[in-house]
Amino acid sequence: MDNYIVSARKYRPGVFSSVVGQSHVTDTLKRAILMNQLAHAFLFSGPRGVGKTTCARILAKAINCEALEESGEPCNACDSCNTFNEGKSITIHELDAASNNSVEDIRNLIEQTRYVPPSTKDGQSRHSVYIIDEVHMLSQAAFNAFLKTLEEPPPHVLFILATTEKHKILPTILSRCQKHDFRRIKVDDIAKHLEYISQSESIEYEFAALQQIALKADGALRDALSLYDQLVSYGAGKLTFKSVLQNLNILDYDYYFKAIEAMEAQDHKHLLLSLNELIELGFEAKDFMVGLTEHFRNLLVCQTPETVKLLETSEAVKKRYLDQATKMQGSFLLNAFNLCSEAEGQLRFASNPRLVVELALVKLAYLTQAISITADEAAPQKKKP
Repeated sequence: MDNYIVSARKYRPGVFSSVVGQSHVTDTLKRAILMNQLAHAFLFSGPRGVGKTTCARILAKAINCEALEESGEPCNACDSCNTFNEGKSITIHELDAASNNSVEDIRNLIEQTRYVPPSTKDGQSRHSVYIIDEVHMLSQAAFNAFLKTLEEPPPHVLFILATTEKHKILPTILSRCQKHDFRRIKVDDIAKHLEYISQSESIEYEFAALQQIALKADGALRDALSLYDQLVSYGAGKLTFKSVLQNLNILDYDYYFKAIEAMEAQDHKHLLLSLNELIELGFEAKDFMVGLTEHFRNLLVCQTPETVKLLETSEAVKKRYLDQATKMQGSFLLNAFNLCSEAEGQLRFASNPRLVVELALVKLAYLTQAISITADEAAPQKKKP
């Protein structure tokens, strides 16, 4: 039986064009390679799972590629690319700063940089590329030992530093690097990548299910791929929206849309029964309140066309939000949002969370009436003739 390879490794990009959601970085790097204007040290920073180490490896491969493409991409066919892809490269070195963070480790690294790598068969010189992952984990003394070499490395040496916590790196280190900030990947970009993998692996899927995985991953493609593998295994090669919600312990949007309709009808019975139903399904009262707060936030976002783009969800769900938001008064949504936020704060210290949520739901059911009464009381009284 063939050895199973997780999607994050099997579909790890090998060229810049296949990196998802980071074109602002990859385009800059390709131009620098083509113009032969590479810095001696790069710093890739950003959230986890967005492609920092992947881009570092592609850049290292492209620098030593013997048949670089006109677009600035590595060819993935020459001896240098092949040895790297097989994990046998002697010119590209990876160091995990989390486990190699002492002064002695950095001194060993500096000692290695003195050795010039062998030239290619046609006499072309090569670069020694050092990728240091999680560089913020280096100790203060290690950073200080690294300063001089990082500022003036040997001509054949190039450093690529990667970190999720840029603020922990010394300013003296930052000033010696060309900095590239990686962004959280958009939901649609992650969903489309999962769709490509599903089609490649002949996995049956519902696109809404892929979008839900992307939402859960919160901008990290690696997290999305891990969830994807888990859910594909559970669904025996089939991904449905319902199975994804069930496995990720996520409440269906329908509960929240129906809850808003019950509030409009001042039907507190429906709200309390819905909460009870969810608790019987295994959810906590707090889960419902957190989701309801986010739902009101999304409805507020949909009140103006300019802010609709802040809503990260599928087009079908976005349309439902827009339809419901147009029927709601801004004053109701704002007051409801504040009420839910206050209830969330109370839940942290509540001995009976369900009671807190039930009280908030009853208040929400009669919030429209309360706003109307308050407005009438605040209005100036008409003088009697």
